[in-house]
Amino acid sequence: MTKKICVVTGTRAEYGLLSSLMLFLREDAEIELQIIATGSHLSHEFGLTYKTILEDGFMINERIEMILSSDTAVGVTKSIGLGIIGFADGYERLKPDLVVLLGDRYEILAAAQAALIAKLPIAHIGGGDVTQGAYDEAIRHSITKMSHLHFVTNKESGERVRQLGENPKYIYNVGSPGIDLIKNMELANRKQLSKLLSFSWKSKNALVTFHPSTLDKENPSVQFERLLAALSRLGDDFGIIITKPNADSDGRMLIRMIEDFEKRHNNVKSYVSLGQYKYLSTMAQVDVVIGNSSSGLYEAPSFKKPTVNIGDRQRGRLLAESVLNCEPEEQEIYESIQRAISLDCEHVFNPYGEGESSVKIYEIIKSFSDYKHLIIKEFHQMGFSNEQ
Repeated sequence: MTKKICVVTGTRAEYGLLSSLMLFLREDAEIELQIIATGSHLSHEFGLTYKTILEDGFMINERIEMILSSDTAVGVTKSIGLGIIGFADGYERLKPDLVVLLGDRYEILAAAQAALIAKLPIAHIGGGDVTQGAYDEAIRHSITKMSHLHFVTNKESGERVRQLGENPKYIYNVGSPGIDLIKNMELANRKQLSKLLSFSWKSKNALVTFHPSTLDKENPSVQFERLLAALSRLGDDFGIIITKPNADSDGRMLIRMIEDFEKRHNNVKSYVSLGQYKYLSTMAQVDVVIGNSSSGLYEAPSFKKPTVNIGDRQRGRLLAESVLNCEPEEQEIYESIQRAISLDCEHVFNPYGEGESSVKIYEIIKSFSDYKHLIIKEFHQMGFSNEQ
């Protein structure tokens, strides 16, 4: 009997992490892959990145509009509500046997809530991580409690999922899917990238991604202004490639600041979305990764590249030795960048694995003859087992 596996994706970065798994699922004759695209994938403002999914040869079964033209707390909350309504209808039409979700964004929270009420089993990728500076952490742990199969990226995260009362039998440490792409994708070289990005490489170059830190008392624009000031001090012979933030609270404010910064600096280029091919190719060619994106922690160490991780957004995550934490202050950011570009990262170990995450997830998902028995869960108390 064919298993209907529904993969939900709401952002460009998330799709990149899921794409290898989606290929395995699509090529399996015993599995019917269903794809739901939502969130910023469907937004003109964020690059209509659903087109990348289609260009990669996948079929999108449902498109769920949920992003409002507002990134205030009220706007994001209303978007979650719209998403729940859309996913309720989408799941009813598709009737999947298993829903696959990744990460901790509010679009995925909406997908998980609708699946919970529809009594659909959920496989969650990336649970158990800690990010103290963003409400993503609460979303991530909430999705864990609504999920039934847990694919974590490291041992420590697996222990946290266990601490939340989940059955150890269904917690799998598979590493980060992002490393699969690095291992399997043939990346562009510097000359090819220069043409693809219309970017002139300098003697030193940086890849910058900064998202709003949603739990900080300080407005994200204040922190971002300090980062831009530090970048200005690097000089004209330091190339800066900036990827714009997703549809997060206050994200549009940062986008306007990036566009203004680019107009005033000839060594700066910004992009709504690079896609995984150009993004990872760029990471492989720059001298340092700067900002507060998880990619600086997950993927950059595999390229042996240093990361300057700014502020609290990723605080609590497992870090490679190539990651330098700093406060969102101009001088500290500037000094951290100088330290980072002098680091020798050749022998850095990536704590998020060495690849093969997607095939591990695929094989575990495929090993179940039926997912319905996963729906009713017991709380597994730490310290003793409820198993007979």
